[in-house]
Formats: sequence, C-alpha cells, structure tokens
Amino acid sequence: KKEISFYINSPGGVVTSGLSIYDTMQFIRCPVTTLCVGQAASMGSLLLTAGAKDMRFALPNARIMVHQPSGGFQGQVTDILIHAREVESLKRRLNEIYVKHTGRSYEDIEGALERDNFMTADQAKEFGLIDKVIDKRADEAA
Repeated sequence: KKEISFYINSPGGVVTSGLSIYDTMQFIRCPVTTLCVGQAASMGSLLLTAGAKDMRFALPNARIMVHQPSGGFQGQVTDILIHAREVESLKRRLNEIYVKHTGRSYEDIEGALERDNFMTADQAKEFGLIDKVIDKRADEAA
C-alpha cells in the first residue's frame, strides 16, 4: 500500500470537521504520514498526532499547540446547557484520541490541554505527539 503524505500548517478549525478527517485517516488502508510545516494548532495538532506510528514528523521550527475545545452559545438557558454538554462530550472524546496516539494517561492529556499549550517540535516529540523532528527528506538523508 502506497502511503499518503499529509502536510499540516493549520491554526485549527471546527472540531466536527477535524474529526471527519481523523476518522477518514483511521478508516483508509494506506498509512498516513503527517508532517507539521509551520504550525499544527488545536485540531491541526490532533490530525498531526493521528498519523501512522513512526510516521509523524515536524520540521525543526514548527510549533504545535494543544488545548481543550472552545465555543460560545447564546439563547435559552436549556439550549445553552445542551450545547455545553455536547462540548464536554467532545472534550472527552478528543482527550481519548490524544491518549490513544501519544500513549500518555488521560490525566496527563487533560492537564496538558487545560489551557493553550504551545510546544516546539522537540517538546512535541517528548510529549508523544510526533515521532521525529526532521530537517531533510528521507531520500536526501542517506
């Protein structure tokens, strides 16, 4: 199976849209290599870490940011509470995905995502979001 290369330079985006990309990455048979060029923030960081094991990379000056989902709602109190419960549910699901791909405990992930948490490429590797920081293409490194 030929691999798919997924270059990421993203400030993040809508959680449900990101989860549809995540689900597709997990569903297809081809391994997906992820490479952060620039930034992978918010949902972008989740997609970066969702690459195939040992195939998740970042360039040396890349920045990765993780945090919990956010949202704002208005309207009737009952509807606001419904939306708040949905965001809590999404937060739990996103934490579970980070646990799966980083090997960290749920408590570690929950703490790390409590506020905006910016990381260098090396810090993201240490945290388990990526496997390697690269500065040359594999075919040039030999």
